[in-house]
Amino acid sequence: MEQEVQSIQDSLRAKESISTPFDSIWTGADVPTVDPSALEQVMLSNDKLYVVLAVVLLIWFGFIFFVYRTDRRLSQVERTLEDRIYERDDEV
Repeated sequence: MEQEVQSIQDSLRAKESISTPFDSIWTGADVPTVDPSALEQVMLSNDKLYVVLAVVLLIWFGFIFFVYRTDRRLSQVERTLEDRIYERDDEV
């Protein structure tokens, strides 16, 4: 019975070491870190960074919508001008 338990424990240890080979490397090493700046600390402390990102995203969507809408209107104006030019050519 003890041999079976020992073999199961050994297989579990082997699986753990295979699934996380880099954990043991990084835990013992000094990983260089940079302290966040004062602005980053303020933005991250109150979750303001996500609000800023959301506002920037909304501005981009608004800009894309504006460009798309302007393009459609210009296409419509171009079509009407072409139709008027062809109508004048037919009359003459």
